[in-house]
Amino acid sequence: MANQKKVQQNTILDIAEALKLSPATISRALNDHPHVKEKTKSDVLKMAAQLGYRRNNMASGLRSNKTHTVGLIVPRISMFFHAEVITTIQNGLQKYGYNLIICQSNDSLDMEKELTEILLSSRVDALIAACTLGTTDFSHFDKLLQNGIPVVFYDRVPLTEQQATIIKGDDFRGGYIATSHLIETGCKRIAHISGPLTSNLYQDRSAGFLKAMEQHKLPVHQNWIFHQELTHANAREAMRKLFDADVMPDGLFTDNDTSAIAALEFAREKGIVVPAELKIIGYSNDPRTSIITPAITTIEQFPDEVGKKIVETLMNLLKNATNVTNETIVPITIPVQLIRRMTT
Repeated sequence: MANQKKVQQNTILDIAEALKLSPATISRALNDHPHVKEKTKSDVLKMAAQLGYRRNNMASGLRSNKTHTVGLIVPRISMFFHAEVITTIQNGLQKYGYNLIICQSNDSLDMEKELTEILLSSRVDALIAACTLGTTDFSHFDKLLQNGIPVVFYDRVPLTEQQATIIKGDDFRGGYIATSHLIETGCKRIAHISGPLTSNLYQDRSAGFLKAMEQHKLPVHQNWIFHQELTHANAREAMRKLFDADVMPDGLFTDNDTSAIAALEFAREKGIVVPAELKIIGYSNDPRTSIITPAITTIEQFPDEVGKKIVETLMNLLKNATNVTNETIVPITIPVQLIRRMTT
């Protein structure tokens, strides 16, 4: 480390010597100080490039107490919704001069806790997080808030009141309009494949499902409701249980598109005609749902809008320095929309 520091200092001195300017002027020019003439800045940048100068952003951050870096923790980067949100966030932050450190928890609570410590130690200016399915205690994020670092939760968010900002989809309405659509298209026996109830997503989508069933006075079969990790294999097992029984559903609402795709594959293999004998609706508008045959009805979550709202909110927090208050912050809800296709 000592040798690296010496090289950095000598490089700045070399630029100063080559241009016959003071090291202080070189430093101000490299930091785009308004009191330095544009020609001087241009000369400094050209000489810096010629000498192979590389700015030490970490050292600059330590001096200014700002690193212009934002941390992001997501369950899995491979998930369509999160991949879209990440792209929008990264592009948006870049316009404001911020870099993004993207971390993946792999839906592990231990990893999520470790990553919050790492990002805190890295002196990020803010943290964005979509939590694991098993996160019920969010106290590991408190240390960031206590250090004046704003935290923005999105999608998978705390179930209790928080001082951090929360941006989420209207999952209750998503569950409600999905189930209502199945009922309006003639379904009377509806099954529901949902996720673990430790997550706000599946609490809300399940509540929307139950509300629609109640309003239309349709029976809810508890053995037709599954709360499980929403994998392809689990969805196929749920379908096997549903269609091994004497009475079978004529409608299926799944809380993600992976489960809907698995259900459609199962139906095709078993000769169950979709949508004549079984109508299926998924959630998230994964691109695969529009190219599979028949194309799957789903709920659009507008990940681009979620990402834009995260960036807008975060920039306001950083600009106004109002990231830590004694009052609970009202959650921001992004609308959802039914996308009707051939499975209903």
